[in-house]
Amino acid sequence: MCYGTCSNHKLVMFLVLLSSFCLEFGHATDTIAAPNFIKDSETIISNDGEFILGFFSPVNSTYRYVGMWYAKVSASHVVWVANRDRPLKTSSGVLTISEDGNLVVLNEEKKIIWTSNVTNSVSNPSAQLLDSGNLVLKENNTGSILWESFQHPSDSVLPRMKMITDIKTGKNVRLTSWKRHSDPSVGAFFAASYLSNLPEMFIWNDSKPYWRSGPWNSQIFIGTPPMYSVYLNGFSLVDDKEGTFYFTYDISNKSMLLHYTLSSEGNLEEIRSINGKDWVVTWSSLVSECDIYGKCGAFGSCNSQNSPICSCLEGFEPKNMEEWNGRNWSSGCVRRTPLQCTRVNSTGGEEGQKDGFLRVKMMKTPDFANWSSTVEDECRYQCLENCSCIAYAYESGIGCMSWSSDLIDLQKFSTGGVDLYVRVAYSELDKKGELKVIITVTVVIGSVFVAICTFFLCQWMAKRKGGIYLKLHGEGNHLAVSMNKDKLEELPILSREELASATNNFDQSNKLGQGGFGPVYRGKLPDGQEVAVKRLARTSGQGLEEFMNEVVVISKLQHRNLVRLLGGCVEGEEKMLVYEYMPNKSLDTFLFDPVQRELLKWRKRFDIIEGIGRGLLYLHRDSRLRIIHRDLKASNILLDEELNPKISDFGLARIFGGNEDQANTKRVAGTYGYMSPEYAMQGRFSEKSDVFSFGVLLLEIVSGRRNASFYYDEQIASLLGFAWKMWETDNIAVLIDPVISEPCFKMEILRCIHVGLLCVQDFAKDRPSVHVAISMLKSEIIELPRPKQPVFTTIQVAPETECSNRIRIAGSVDNVTITTVYGR
Repeated sequence: MCYGTCSNHKLVMFLVLLSSFCLEFGHATDTIAAPNFIKDSETIISNDGEFILGFFSPVNSTYRYVGMWYAKVSASHVVWVANRDRPLKTSSGVLTISEDGNLVVLNEEKKIIWTSNVTNSVSNPSAQLLDSGNLVLKENNTGSILWESFQHPSDSVLPRMKMITDIKTGKNVRLTSWKRHSDPSVGAFFAASYLSNLPEMFIWNDSKPYWRSGPWNSQIFIGTPPMYSVYLNGFSLVDDKEGTFYFTYDISNKSMLLHYTLSSEGNLEEIRSINGKDWVVTWSSLVSECDIYGKCGAFGSCNSQNSPICSCLEGFEPKNMEEWNGRNWSSGCVRRTPLQCTRVNSTGGEEGQKDGFLRVKMMKTPDFANWSSTVEDECRYQCLENCSCIAYAYESGIGCMSWSSDLIDLQKFSTGGVDLYVRVAYSELDKKGELKVIITVTVVIGSVFVAICTFFLCQWMAKRKGGIYLKLHGEGNHLAVSMNKDKLEELPILSREELASATNNFDQSNKLGQGGFGPVYRGKLPDGQEVAVKRLARTSGQGLEEFMNEVVVISKLQHRNLVRLLGGCVEGEEKMLVYEYMPNKSLDTFLFDPVQRELLKWRKRFDIIEGIGRGLLYLHRDSRLRIIHRDLKASNILLDEELNPKISDFGLARIFGGNEDQANTKRVAGTYGYMSPEYAMQGRFSEKSDVFSFGVLLLEIVSGRRNASFYYDEQIASLLGFAWKMWETDNIAVLIDPVISEPCFKMEILRCIHVGLLCVQDFAKDRPSVHVAISMLKSEIIELPRPKQPVFTTIQVAPETECSNRIRIAGSVDNVTITTVYGR
């Protein structure tokens, strides 16, 4: 019988397997500490299993290198290489910590072929592969980092890696291309951030510029049109104001892997993998020949849609016509007519008619820009008065840019770009001027004719169909508004004199606030009733349309959580609306004030949330009309004597038909940060657009922080982004305002945050209706679904107080009007 022998044999096999497993497990750690090492065929892996560090051979090569690659993608893509220029010729290499504390690669003869090259000797070092893909050499006793791969990259930049530039020393972190696909040694191309006057990204071919991103405007590189997508990957510029700055980026969608690689051909590529699938190139710096630096020479503009692709700017001609016709554009263009400044300074002649500027639309700004913080109107004047200034441009996120040398690296875009104003002689302007006069006269005459016809047509239609009309009733002095034969209840109208008297001639001491519509004043009518008078500013972007829209919408509505319209005034250009007076002003004056917020304990805040929800539910479902508000925010929630909320400002509201679920508009209006993604980007709005705004409000009320309060935070884009980050790390209680942080209310507050995150999901179909959201808040629906990550929150939201007027965004497909968009 062999029972004993078999049992012993099985035990030995088990122990062998166990020891093999333990050995393998030992090699799967994320750290190398002296005197340990890893040899060829062994690896270390980061704690979360994202990155692997080990030995590899490139395609079609037998040489061995120490490198790093993603672990969760089947097609491995090496993102960092240690011994790039000194490959191992056998599989006997070792990665270890040397006696002087450096991370080193040794060959089969135990000679150092690569080192981290830290000069200070360290007593207790270790090397760790972090979850970010950063390989760090650190001193274990203090934890201080001595060296890191993020500051010595190869050809790839990973999320959260800092592309640092030190202006004082001229040193910068740079990517260097592989020599060939099968050879990771340093190639001819390198990429880095650069600052002469404005920060940009450059690719160089040896020592010559090869590609340029255009300057950074606090959100995008303006010479890279594909970056105009709102779903940016968290790009940011950080300037320490002491001579050092860096670019970095982060990814909000954790199911996606993304990095940038400089190819051996000098092309910076964005490479993505979603859910572990193969790598796909989703963006390239070089799309056409026009992307190559200075393709058309000085004063030459490149347009990939034209043939030939190069042309001279207006007022310029090829410097060498023979070369130009032979499609060699490197010599560029020269002026046809000298500038007046040049003629006076060089010949001492008399001054003639002054030079002017020709506008060239949608351009990549030239290289070597000078920068100043001058406002747009002054930018033109400064350039015109300075004979050495030959062009200028203004970008809101940058400021005034001007050029005093040859205009190099000009490119014409089909979308995006900036308007470039090029200085030319008066005679060049004159030719354009004659054409402009003809066009202007034709347009004016045509416009007058159309306006007259439209006026008489509207008069006829108003009489025939009973359209919107205003009717004054003598002594009764009432304003009646009728729409589609549905006569609204008469709205009292007050004269300008009465309202001026009520507000002490619109004295500043009575001013309650300022909105996109115009200022709001406190007043007292002769009968003693206190009112709020909203006066349309003549410079306002809003006009009669918004005025009449508010009259038509709000005069139909009666609800305890909606502000009540008491009357109006229309006299010439003067347009005013009179509301019930709210003594406690708006919600934002309490919520974001360090003293006033103390009055808003949790029970009052929950009452305000419920009140806003009830008002919104009335607009969406319970009123005679279905109303989409489109501008729900803290400053549009007014508070009465008992701090009860009332929704106000219906100038942007839209009435829905009985069977309408959503609508489109070419004029997107509202406040950035409260606007849903589909409305901000595509002009589509529905009840779910208001739900998104309600979700933002809910998170602001719970946290006591503005959505835009993170604008200057380099790590977090907005309150929504912060809330999601805390949710993901199971630390959501950090979001709660300390003023309301009472244990007895914690579960109710956390439920409100959960509902808020459900309301701000990117896709409208994922958000609950207002009715469902209210049921969730009141715990009528017990089980809440898990919210999806709001990718839209990666965009930084500008503080509303810094720019309160609605502005129109140029270069967009639609005409977009947004309240608070600006650049740092």
